[in-house]
Amino acid sequence: MAEIKSLCVYCSASNSVDESYLLAAKDFGRSIANAGITTVFGAGSVGLMGAVANGALEKGGKVIGVIPEHLERRELGHRGVGEYLVVSSMHARKQVMFERSDAFCILPGGLGTLDEAFEVITWRQLRLHDKPIYLLNINNFWAPLLSLIEHLAKERFLHDDPSNLFHVVADGPELIAALAAAPSPRFEADASLL
Repeated sequence: MAEIKSLCVYCSASNSVDESYLLAAKDFGRSIANAGITTVFGAGSVGLMGAVANGALEKGGKVIGVIPEHLERRELGHRGVGEYLVVSSMHARKQVMFERSDAFCILPGGLGTLDEAFEVITWRQLRLHDKPIYLLNINNFWAPLLSLIEHLAKERFLHDDPSNLFHVVADGPELIAALAAAPSPRFEADASLL
């Protein structure tokens, strides 16, 4: 089994979403901390990002935030986290988050979250890493995406079985159980290829 010590969380930075998403994200952060897993996230203080971090911090969890300079200047960063890293660009942010994480979880979000999700899933498809990836399906948020991916596979635009690339979980406890049962990576990631 893999030893998951750190989890990268991709999610929305919007406070305009239904409160149920924010509450679920905060509860998810608590679950990560209770499991003794470090949270690695985009360092936002708002939206689901801030809720996950606050939930983890509330339970004494270790939280690492990674933010690009241009967003940090807009004062959107969560300065209450244990480790706050300011990097030069969005690409540098993704690289650092990848390198500091043993697994990935994608919560509901907008275009930025989809960008991060597709990138890390594509990297796995290309065999650039073998770290586990999970979609946290709060309020069945990912149903349309899962239908699209099923369509891609049916039309033979997707050659890998999606279940080999990522897994869908319903909540924090299910994710923590999945992380505990995750197999060891079959090979080491080469971050220089990303």
